[in-house]
Amino acid sequence: MTPLLSQMPDAAERAALLADDPLWLILIKTVVILLIGPILTIFLIVWERKAVGRMQNRPGPNRVGPGGYLQSLADAIKLPFKEQIIPDTADRKVYFLAPVISAVPALIALAAIPFGPVVSIFGERTTLQLVDLPVGVLVILACSSIGVYGLVLAGWSSGSPYPLLGGLRSAAQVISYEIAMGLSIVGVILYAGSMSTSQIVESQQTGWYFYLLLPSFVIYLISMVGETNRAPFDLPEAESELVGGFHTEYSSMKFAMFFLAEYVNMVIVSAFATTLFLGGWKFPFVGAEHALNQGWLPLLWFTAKLFILLFGFIWLRGTLPRLRYDQFMRLGWKVLVPVNLVWIVVIVSVRAIKNSGGLSTPQILIGGGALILVVVILSLLLPDRKVPDDDYVPVTGGGFPVPPLDLQVPDKTPRQKALEKAEARAAKRKPATVSSGREAGDGDV
Repeated sequence: MTPLLSQMPDAAERAALLADDPLWLILIKTVVILLIGPILTIFLIVWERKAVGRMQNRPGPNRVGPGGYLQSLADAIKLPFKEQIIPDTADRKVYFLAPVISAVPALIALAAIPFGPVVSIFGERTTLQLVDLPVGVLVILACSSIGVYGLVLAGWSSGSPYPLLGGLRSAAQVISYEIAMGLSIVGVILYAGSMSTSQIVESQQTGWYFYLLLPSFVIYLISMVGETNRAPFDLPEAESELVGGFHTEYSSMKFAMFFLAEYVNMVIVSAFATTLFLGGWKFPFVGAEHALNQGWLPLLWFTAKLFILLFGFIWLRGTLPRLRYDQFMRLGWKVLVPVNLVWIVVIVSVRAIKNSGGLSTPQILIGGGALILVVVILSLLLPDRKVPDDDYVPVTGGGFPVPPLDLQVPDKTPRQKALEKAEARAAKRKPATVSSGREAGDGDV
């Protein structure tokens, strides 16, 4: 309880400062929060195209603006003026509403993220955060997951099979990886003792959670890629299978809104990971009272951590191939969720033992290492599964059967053989014909 009590004055100070913000300051913060997503989206698109082009040994955008860095701005101006094509079979009301449902929650989720400590803006002391809620973690999770309703409605309202399949895939994907992401945050909440994002940052003063809770951090990183439908987990919009997925029938500004929602969601989950696991706006290895953690400098540290995580998205896209859908769902339900549950049990057990004063931290680490060693040894002693010696169809690495080497293709298909038999039976039933000479010799009857 001592660490929590020591955080209370700072939390109360932040809450008091936010409560005393004048209306003009609240409006400035709101506008900035709403502009962060679109501005970073314009930059990220160019950055991604240039980085992937460098990875693939080809030039990226290099025509519009200095070094091609105004290419995204040109695209943003062009998209609203492009022709809007609406399918005749679309449900128009839902078709128009779906992009809005995807984009709006993504724009407001950053309101609960603390970007820095107490600063002075035009002589008014405040914190670099719009709202500091006791359940800020849940608010961000809710905003990042509501966008899936827009994807599902877009797929359903388009009146086309490929968007519908993409929308259903997106729903299953977000549900699966939202569970894994939520479970990975449980360990952080247990250690911080709060669901307030600002208090989670303050609780990492003695150590960042990315190494104290390494399994949670790794699972969160995997889950946030699946949550944002990014490669190699971009199954809802796989062009090799679904043309374009849920947004196949969208064009013009509505397509741009889906594009905006995807990149803003990348910013949200990366900023959330920075807050939960990377110390938020704090500089590493120094105290909260150090000059590096005062004033506007922490905003620079937060931005640097954010860009490192965003580059991870780009790196994955240029490195890994797209997973098959069954592999993707198996990873979520059979690996991430069970490992998360076991890890939560370990965290609760360790904290219960430490709080009871039964064992010290070195003893717990030695005992955990011994337990892991025993599990590894037992797994090595288990006999390998024997493959039956009887005839079986050889399979590839993916588990799909392939034709045998001695395959003989028949000359005729079963349908062709059946048709020939039917024609032969019909010919036997046909009555015999009488020649004209025989008919003339018979005379009149």
